[in-house]
Amino acid sequence: MKKLIFSFLMTFTLAANAQTAEKNFIDQNYIEVVGTAKMDVTPDLIYLKIILSERDNKNKQSLETIESSMKNKLGEIGVDLTKDLYVKDFVSSFRSFFLSKTEIVLTKEYQLIIHDAKTLQKVFIEFQKLEISNVSILKVDHTKMDQFRKEVKINAIKAAKEKAESLSTSINQTIGRAIFVQEQDNNQSIDNVLQGRVAGLDSRFRGASSYNDISESPDSGMEFEKINLSSSILVRFDLK
Repeated sequence: MKKLIFSFLMTFTLAANAQTAEKNFIDQNYIEVVGTAKMDVTPDLIYLKIILSERDNKNKQSLETIESSMKNKLGEIGVDLTKDLYVKDFVSSFRSFFLSKTEIVLTKEYQLIIHDAKTLQKVFIEFQKLEISNVSILKVDHTKMDQFRKEVKINAIKAAKEKAESLSTSINQTIGRAIFVQEQDNNQSIDNVLQGRVAGLDSRFRGASSYNDISESPDSGMEFEKINLSSSILVRFDLK
């Protein structure tokens, strides 16, 4: 019986404290604002998926020859082959002909990292010449993405403070400390881009609608689409 009474008293005390805290918060004079901030980031990490196959080239070159030509061109363009080119997979497949003959087809998958749109355009142009067509953009990112995300959030809360100061001044009052802060981010586009799920992302430059539309001139002024970061933060400030 004593345990039951003690449990009841403890529950009652906790509930009373919670109600008191809520009442004290509601009774405070405060101003509630939402601060927003945006940032456009030009990606410096563009991930390409490249599949080389003996079956795809018209001249019936060996996979070794295609691979060597690709590496030579990438080196000429200025790509760091030791840091930005990786072998992802290497397989051989068999096809039967006339139920008696078998052909071995070698396929190799690479991942290539490009750091700017101009270099990417050069890569596409050279790949066209080498008849390497199985190329797709996996995702885009930036080496300082975490830092940019933080900056956008900081700018959003600063915007909230400026807004609160402006509004409170208009009624001859001032703001005090922040008593409530809540993120209200609803920016799905950045996640879609980073995960490579944006429809039509492959070879999508501004002014180029397809792989074959890319200009022969590497100085045509094309640029890769920017990554859009945004942040919205709700803040309640004590109002004096």
